[in-house]
Amino acid sequence: MMCADMLRLNWVDAQNRPQQAVALLEDISPSGACLQLDDPIALGTEVRWECPKQSFSGVVRYCEYREIGYFVGIEFADSCQWSRKNFKPLHLLDLAKLAAKSKKPRAAAAPRAKPN
Repeated sequence: MMCADMLRLNWVDAQNRPQQAVALLEDISPSGACLQLDDPIALGTEVRWECPKQSFSGVVRYCEYREIGYFVGIEFADSCQWSRKNFKPLHLLDLAKLAAKSKKPRAAAAPRAKPN
């Protein structure tokens, strides 16, 4: 599911210092999420964030720079799989539903009146 929610990401760096950053939640699934950040996070770093009905924690599996920032892939811990029932991002876009809607036949347009 693609989305665009802001969240506050927390982790401990290699020097054992607590870190925090604002991240943009780009997409989410039961097993993980992709976040966009201004700065990179090391692979294998454990991260966490809070949402109103659910806490998330996981491990950084990739961190790639793209034109507008770092895209960080998080694999969720076994104890915190995402569920739409517990947390629905404000700007959630279900690509499968969108694709299904685009395949539905459209009603024929009414004939236009001819100009005089």
